[in-house]
Amino acid sequence: MTTSVLVPSSLSREAEDQREATRKLGYVARAATIFRADSLIVYPDRDGETGRFDGGFVETVLRYAATPPYLRKEAWGKRDELEAVGVLPPLRTPSQTGSESNGSGSSRQGIVTEVGPEGRVRVNCGLQHPISLNAPPSMAVQEGERVTVRISSRRPVRAKLVDESPPGFAVERMDLSAALGREDAGVRIAASRYGEPLTVGTLGTLAGRIERDGMTVAFGAPERGLPDILGIDQTAVEAAYSGQDDANVEPNDLETGFDLWLNTVPHQGSDVVRTEEALFATLAPLSLRT
Repeated sequence: MTTSVLVPSSLSREAEDQREATRKLGYVARAATIFRADSLIVYPDRDGETGRFDGGFVETVLRYAATPPYLRKEAWGKRDELEAVGVLPPLRTPSQTGSESNGSGSSRQGIVTEVGPEGRVRVNCGLQHPISLNAPPSMAVQEGERVTVRISSRRPVRAKLVDESPPGFAVERMDLSAALGREDAGVRIAASRYGEPLTVGTLGTLAGRIERDGMTVAFGAPERGLPDILGIDQTAVEAAYSGQDDANVEPNDLETGFDLWLNTVPHQGSDVVRTEEALFATLAPLSLRT
């Protein structure tokens, strides 16, 4: 089961300065971490982008936030997009632990600093010095690649390179249609105030499907929701999920690639729910299990 979170490249469109834009993205990264998202995908919304806080900025800051602190200097150096990263909240992603006799210890992210002969590589994984490891036959690693290192002992250092995704979430850039069309997309949900109001009954039905198939949840941008981004009439979405017998639009008529449009704050007390707030409000109930 995988969880993917989709946010638009226009996510920081209303930010007055880089500090505010960076802080907003930090909250998005926090939500992805807290609710154990496997991937955070930035999809293009070029009509909604304003100023310099475009998709490249959004992707770079989110990638930086997802990088463990002990690797950030080597992985990123100095970049204009990262001038305000001091305001990012710490993600505090815990190391993955295991108790198997052949793989006990913690898993952490590393960066390949050198590729040598016969499958030997040097990896910086936050220890005092880079360590030399054998790459598994199934892995073809390159210099600069991020890998997972399983550490069983620190004194003396005993570790191995393992062929699995590093802890935390991955940041990708992808068209919305491509993200929704992946084989592991699971239940494809559009988070929108115009969708079906989330109820206990709806959640009871959804939880089983999500637990079995995983989920992909897409969010809109400030002052620019998913209907605007997709170029569809918001009244059509409302009509499809109104529950009225005389509604002339059915959910299947929308043809947007989503299985469900869902309003996770059905009684919102503010005119606007910010995207970063919507992530917490949406991922919290959808993370419940049967």
